[in-house]
Amino acid sequence: MHIRVDDTVEVICGEDRGRGDAPTRGRVLRVLREQNKIIVEGINRVYRHVKRGARNNQQGGRLSKEMPISISNVLLVCSQCGRATRTGARIRPDGVKERFCKKCSGGIGVIAPAKKKAEKSKA
Repeated sequence: MHIRVDDTVEVICGEDRGRGDAPTRGRVLRVLREQNKIIVEGINRVYRHVKRGARNNQQGGRLSKEMPISISNVLLVCSQCGRATRTGARIRPDGVKERFCKKCSGGIGVIAPAKKKAEKSKA
């Protein structure tokens, strides 16, 4: 999965998509890998009507919370060029695997550390 927690994403499809000059962007709060969905801060907000309770919720009313959206409806925002872009994976010369921006070719973050080469044992 190419999106991780604390990444900034831009919504490209659906009800919360930005129109015109102002794209809708938010920070990823949770990644639900099994469902192929993410929860983005301030996106896809719904109201949950809560009844008054003795201990937990003394006031009651409407609680606003974010619901999951499909990962295919968002694009990762590059930290270097600031544009919503597709991502790729590449291996740097030092052996570290990283994500990179397809538009500016800048590195976005490390996916995996460098692998240790297996030493051949002399028999």
